[in-house]
Amino acid sequence: MLNIRNLAISSQIENGQNTLLLRLNNLSIQPGEVVTLMGPSGVGKSTLLRWVLGELLPDFTTQGELMLDDRDISEQPIAQRQIGMMFQKGGLFPHMTVAENCLFAQKPRSMLKPNEQAEKARAMLNDLALNEKWADYPHSLSGGQYSRIALLCALLAEPKAMLLDEPFSALDAGLRAEVRDWIFKQLAAATIPALMVTHDRADASGRIVMVNENKEIVDA
Repeated sequence: MLNIRNLAISSQIENGQNTLLLRLNNLSIQPGEVVTLMGPSGVGKSTLLRWVLGELLPDFTTQGELMLDDRDISEQPIAQRQIGMMFQKGGLFPHMTVAENCLFAQKPRSMLKPNEQAEKARAMLNDLALNEKWADYPHSLSGGQYSRIALLCALLAEPKAMLLDEPFSALDAGLRAEVRDWIFKQLAAATIPALMVTHDRADASGRIVMVNENKEIVDA
């Protein structure tokens, strides 16, 4: 379970004063659940994801508690948090083939031998009917293929939680629904709690929270 408590993010301005960007009293995301965060641009949604991921935020001051499976990871560096991230664009290294991306994703935590890592990745690609893309580079993939393989790599890294920042906005309407449903199914099957940011309510899954006029994240 991913739990955020008593979070306040403020932006720093030139005179040294801080301006509250957003506040979150308590948000618990269960294993396999996707919670969708909505709100207008500029209210700090992506900044919240960056804080959960563990990025340094030099232009902001933050305070709050981040728990993952009953462990306080608020002060842990990004490499130790075991949190995956799926962006609107990107996620695959353009100079690496699909195979190399899949193997690189497993390096930090996998206890498998290299040949076993390759077998695991190929089995997952086969489930997507994308085995023939094993030696291809990301630029040759369609939007749907890219999104699927990007999530596959994120899952191969064995995350304990997942963040998704507008992951479907670059896809056309027909493909968008197909990729969205597939991704949510994979997260549920792997019992990974996920927090997703989107502007489109059609992309939302399950519970929706939003930033209100008081800069608080509340149930929609």
